[in-house]
Amino acid sequence: MLRPYTPIIPQITRQIMTTTEPSQEFPKAYDHHPVEERLYQFWMESGFFTPKIDHAKEPFVIIMPPPNVTGELHLGHALTAALQDAMVRWRRMMGDPTLWLPGADHAGIATQVVVERMLQAQDDVSRHQLGREQFVERVWQWVERYGNTIDRQHMRLGASCDWSRKRFTLDPGPSLAVRTTFVNLYRKGLIYQGERIINWCPRCMTALSDLEVKHADEEGALYYIRYPYEDGGGHLTVATTRPETLMGDTAVAVHPANPKYQAIVGKRVILPIMQRPIPVIADEAVELEFGTGALKVTPGHDPVDFDIGQRHGLPIVNIMNLDATLNAEVGPFAGMERYEARKRVLERLEADGLLEKQEAHPMSLGRCDRCDTIVEPLVSKQWFMRMRPLAERAAQAVNDGRVTIIPERFTKVYLSWMENIRDWCISRQLWWGHRIPVWYCQECGALRVELETPRGCSACGSARLRQDPDVLDTWFSSGLWPHSTLGWPKDTEDFRYFYPTTVMETGYDILFFWVARMVMMGLENTDQIPFKTVYLHGLVRDPYGAKMSKSRGNVVDPLKAIDEYGADALRFALTTGITPGNDTRLSPGKMEAARNFANKLWNASRFVAASLEGAAGLGGWSNPKPTHREDRWVLSQFNRTVGNVNRFNGEFLFGEAQREQYDFLWGTFCDWYIELAKVRLRSGDASPLPVLAHVLEGSLRLLHPYMPFVTEELWQRLTAILPPGELPNKGVRPPSIMVAPYPQATALAIDPGAEAEMELVRGVVQRIRNMRAEFRINPNSQLSATVEAPQGGDFQAIKEERVAIETLSRTTLTAIAHQFANPVSSPRIANMVVQSLKVNVHLGMDIDLDKERKRLQSELASAQNAIRGLEARLSNQAFLDKAPEEVVDKERERLETLQERTGRIGELLAVLG
Repeated sequence: MLRPYTPIIPQITRQIMTTTEPSQEFPKAYDHHPVEERLYQFWMESGFFTPKIDHAKEPFVIIMPPPNVTGELHLGHALTAALQDAMVRWRRMMGDPTLWLPGADHAGIATQVVVERMLQAQDDVSRHQLGREQFVERVWQWVERYGNTIDRQHMRLGASCDWSRKRFTLDPGPSLAVRTTFVNLYRKGLIYQGERIINWCPRCMTALSDLEVKHADEEGALYYIRYPYEDGGGHLTVATTRPETLMGDTAVAVHPANPKYQAIVGKRVILPIMQRPIPVIADEAVELEFGTGALKVTPGHDPVDFDIGQRHGLPIVNIMNLDATLNAEVGPFAGMERYEARKRVLERLEADGLLEKQEAHPMSLGRCDRCDTIVEPLVSKQWFMRMRPLAERAAQAVNDGRVTIIPERFTKVYLSWMENIRDWCISRQLWWGHRIPVWYCQECGALRVELETPRGCSACGSARLRQDPDVLDTWFSSGLWPHSTLGWPKDTEDFRYFYPTTVMETGYDILFFWVARMVMMGLENTDQIPFKTVYLHGLVRDPYGAKMSKSRGNVVDPLKAIDEYGADALRFALTTGITPGNDTRLSPGKMEAARNFANKLWNASRFVAASLEGAAGLGGWSNPKPTHREDRWVLSQFNRTVGNVNRFNGEFLFGEAQREQYDFLWGTFCDWYIELAKVRLRSGDASPLPVLAHVLEGSLRLLHPYMPFVTEELWQRLTAILPPGELPNKGVRPPSIMVAPYPQATALAIDPGAEAEMELVRGVVQRIRNMRAEFRINPNSQLSATVEAPQGGDFQAIKEERVAIETLSRTTLTAIAHQFANPVSSPRIANMVVQSLKVNVHLGMDIDLDKERKRLQSELASAQNAIRGLEARLSNQAFLDKAPEEVVDKERERLETLQERTGRIGELLAVLG
């Protein structure tokens, strides 16, 4: 039962939004709560998320990986959304028609399980008691009530999706695409019905995809069972973890290269309990080192054994019912639950003298991802899709460069999967999902595969038709997502303009399960690649590198993080420093640092805005003409940053792009240029104002894709007080930063000379500040110093920046010379070298030199002892083998920190003499 799924966007915006205008007063502190709510409403109402089709321009398109309709925002979703939103905001500001199309997946088994549990808890009724039609209706009711939850949460994160184009996998359009694909593939002979081994959940009573099975190591046992030779000449011992499936054995296999067993290949052994003879065969799938080297072959209950059976023509004996009880094939054990049967089988083997021994053995068990039941491999009649022809085209698309995978190392993984692909079981024994478009005639048994419900049998004309009860694997409809969401198989304007899409951004863990299938299905249906670039991100781990899970108690709720730190801070913390395909770590400290960055930017903007308010001489701020060295320096650094950020964005190095901006804004602009500008402003020199305005306004636009809320709020406030004729949109103030042009570097602004000279100035100030901190000198006390500089630019720079150096270091430069005729030597004078300069700082009379010397010597000894201990531990192979990776990494970081500190202490002791 399919029907349109209507997103409830108007309700969402009414729930979380208030006014659209910032207050006139510039608050002292940044409160993200009212800002985020107000600005998202403004963006939504302004229609900025909906692109206009412009055939003169190539669009930038991302189709959002559809979260499950049952889902709530977790950190994986937050990372995905933060990266995709950064890309689309960047390209939108670059002037591209930019579409980010959101959607939701019906999530067949997940949704069905949720609703079944709800019905059982609320009404004490099962789906079977309701019947299929009523149950599906109840699922639709649940979806319409709860299915938009994650949309609201994406909005809180700032996702600039085109909500007007939102799609659901069970919408009429995608549903037509699913049926069309099935019918076409069936008529090409690429979809067929057959018996194969599949993952079966005895609780959900359905086949499962590999992705719906979670594996974990659990403690088990290895049982050694004797299989007597048919000729009475002894026995062959077989090791197995599943003695309860013994009754389904149809052979014993050994490796052909195993000399121990070469003489018995071709013989027959007697299957214990069942007393039927089975052959000994040779197959390379047998692991030489496992157990005894002899493998019991149960084709009906193990995927490896099934393949062995296919190669050797072995019969398949199914000993299990769909509810994981044993069937009539097992004689006295019929009707027993599988693990109860295991106990009884072992008792029987021991009584017959055929259980040689058992030993502890760790094993990987597969469990249903939804209900945690241990999955049973079963041979079942299912619908399958032939993958080899599709995989060859999909591999070629990557090999010839039409599809690029980032990072490149995953290309080999992708191609390996394509080379070793198997037919795909696409049918599921569920009620919720895309029902298979196959009908069976109740009169003659003929089969019809049609787009729409047929009126009668094509063979005998009977109207008594029954539709196949199964639904398609959720991944079948997901595999069509890039083209089905844009209107295929209809020839829509969206499909013609926006397809193929540009980037598919998703996790590396579903490269095969989803990405590869989209490439295969896209090429099959449209004869075009579905996207040009695949960007793979890693997992979000806890601060120690451990995977986040509820059982570990280390899960971070992104909504709580947004409440505490703000959406911008969460986005920035998740994505700063990340690299494609690698896992990232998230800690409260990282989120707090990101929030502090937003606050730093707020405070700097507040100062700049206050300085600009009512000031004259702001004309030319969009292209200032610097008159001072520090102005040339900051403009040079800004343009370098702009160039690097654009390059990093284009290379998908978003973590580096953010690090570059953080270093510039916090380090260069806030900590240095603003402080330098204050020195001149206090003296009545207004020349820094156009530079302050220019750099801040451009920096806000540069940072906007990554921290959209705070940058929009600050940009609106800043541009409201700047002369509008110079705003970067042909003199017209854009209504929002998100539609203002993205900054581009000006090569002529790069000034290596100013950069080198200011690096020298900063070096002097920083060394004096560091010395104050190390020797615990009162930060308010005024020191004195002399500077020796060689003739040339360095000397001139220090002379001209004298006031700035004295102000920022709280030190009086009593003399600046090329060389002092009578240099003063004293224990209280710290001699420091800063590049070409010699800086001699008088430490003052408050410092106890002997006490400081002893303190530093004691700290040095402690650090050296700790270094010896860490070096011993890290050279111990047993520690490296047994300790968790995150512990080893932490110890290495400690060692590196201590080594750096000992070097610094040595320098300080040298200063003290």
